[in-house]
Amino acid sequence: MKRLLLVEDDPDAREALARALTRAGYVVTEAGDPQTAANKLDSGAIDLVITDMVLGDDEAGGLAVLKHCKEHCAWHPTIVVSAFAAVPRVVASMNLGASYFLEKPFATADILSVIERLQERREDFSDVVEQCLSRAKLTEREREVAVLILKGLPSAEIAKILAFSEKTVRQHTSSIYAKCAVSSRAEFFHHVFPF
Repeated sequence: MKRLLLVEDDPDAREALARALTRAGYVVTEAGDPQTAANKLDSGAIDLVITDMVLGDDEAGGLAVLKHCKEHCAWHPTIVVSAFAAVPRVVASMNLGASYFLEKPFATADILSVIERLQERREDFSDVVEQCLSRAKLTEREREVAVLILKGLPSAEIAKILAFSEKTVRQHTSSIYAKCAVSSRAEFFHHVFPF
């Protein structure tokens, strides 16, 4: 998890945090607004997203970034930072898949610690998923579909990402479920993460 997208509308704050993250060994891509962030995310070269909640005049700009991650990208761990950690904002962030909510002001060591924990968690989950999918002897295409199912994406979005028809996605999904001896998405999740 070396490639970070930092979304912050304040150029001075963005530059200072980007410098600190770069010194810690990360490759940092910067964006100052939700649209620029979306364009960077669509490039596919991002491992983790750090976004401010308030971006310019948009008090919920960070939610737009999270929404784009959820709807258009493969899963990225996301850290939302805000000086205003009101409960509704925290809940909205978590509902859109935020991995962590960090209140401003914070020290560089704090955000580096969060990134490290998210990296460890991702590696743990990656190992679990890899072992399960290998045991199921899925084809390469089935594996691609299975990973996107596990990221919570609906069939229509999986079809769009993989340039398949929805019918093809459904066929692959049926085959995945048969190979894993499950009959639904919920059972598939439990099969892969039985805890």
